[in-house]
Amino acid sequence: MKRLFVSCSSLIALVFRPVALPLWLVVVCSIAVRADGANEGPETKKQDPEADVFRPEPGKFPPLEKAHAYRGELVFVDHATRRGSIRVQGSGMFFRNDPHPFAMLPYGLVRYHGAPADLRDVPLGTVMHVRAFLPPDPTTSSVPVLPIDSKTKDANHNRGAGIAPAENHVLLLEDEPSHCRREGKVWKLKEIDIKARAGMIIARCEPKQGGDGKAAEETMTFDAATRIWRGREWLKVDDLIAEGAWPAEGKKALGDQAVLLGITWKPTPDGVFTRFHISDIWLDDAAMEHAAAQQTETHRAFIRSRWMPAMIDAVEYGKFGRATVTATLFGGMDESLYADFAKDATAMMNAVADTLKHTHGAYGPGHMASRGTILEVTKTPGEPPLGSSGIQIRFETDLIIEGIRPGRTVRVRPGAWPAVQVPREEYLNDSSSGMEERFPTPAIFPKY
Repeated sequence: MKRLFVSCSSLIALVFRPVALPLWLVVVCSIAVRADGANEGPETKKQDPEADVFRPEPGKFPPLEKAHAYRGELVFVDHATRRGSIRVQGSGMFFRNDPHPFAMLPYGLVRYHGAPADLRDVPLGTVMHVRAFLPPDPTTSSVPVLPIDSKTKDANHNRGAGIAPAENHVLLLEDEPSHCRREGKVWKLKEIDIKARAGMIIARCEPKQGGDGKAAEETMTFDAATRIWRGREWLKVDDLIAEGAWPAEGKKALGDQAVLLGITWKPTPDGVFTRFHISDIWLDDAAMEHAAAQQTETHRAFIRSRWMPAMIDAVEYGKFGRATVTATLFGGMDESLYADFAKDATAMMNAVADTLKHTHGAYGPGHMASRGTILEVTKTPGEPPLGSSGIQIRFETDLIIEGIRPGRTVRVRPGAWPAVQVPREEYLNDSSSGMEERFPTPAIFPKY
């Protein structure tokens, strides 16, 4: 049959010549082509680009190992809608790369200085590590939806590939020290070259317990504004020079001193287009713990004023608006916040958008929130997926609102937390017109 197919292919080519083929020969050739096509292996058929694509599912926390990883400079933040832009590091000239928009998933985590954070806490210019997915629902994405294979395409103009991945919905956004602490790594300082309180450091990032010597060395700049932390001390470059730890001029071997680094990017002279800058050096664990404790306090106060986000697992409806709601609290928070969710404690629950903006209220989160009591608090066994705390609450209310449905996101305030109003840009005006609201309108500004 295969030989017949080859022969028929040759004969069919005759259609471009003024030769008439017998009807029986055309029919036989058609059958042969169909038969040969049926025998093709799957590798010879056109692959569906969506066939092996992973997208997060509503109501489920996606596995971290399925995420696409990249890093780059944070260049824009819209904290109220939990999105921004990253200048992604690729294989070409870093400064040419366009800012790449991203959106945090509702349960997506931001980590700064080894502690929980909000986007507003991270200074622009900070180099961040990203773990992200394709948009869960491209039709409602708040950032551009790109071709699935865009991370493999070369952007031209000496920019290289990988600078605009379609995976722009972020599960984990973390700065350098947070990334290193999570993966058990440190930076080993090999050599310093200094002149006029500025210069370059050669270092490599490897496991804290000792690497295999294969980690690539990286040259980064520093200057007089670089902050150096030791215990609870804040030091300057001049201080290390005065102590003799660093030379006033020239090169010095640093003996693979183990530190943690804060990394940013600055325009670089000498025609080097991808050289990062050291903003902070933590010389010991005590210094890093001190920075993490301070950031933890900042984030703890933030969550107590904005309420704990959670995902609705189930709703049991009763009569006259009563309902019992089961919800999983989002992960990555300080443990003291979870401790405030206790059996028999009063609480309020409000529906929020995927941006975590409060809905169903014209003047604050408590306006239309469902009030009730926490009936039960349970912890699921094992390690929860990133984004989940593994802590479930059962909450009973006598007046449930429309936005509290399975798979949706809510925020919950235990009765012990302060009842404060959030700024106008952090809540949607109402559930009917406000759900599609992407930015605050000019109406929030005063009339002059």
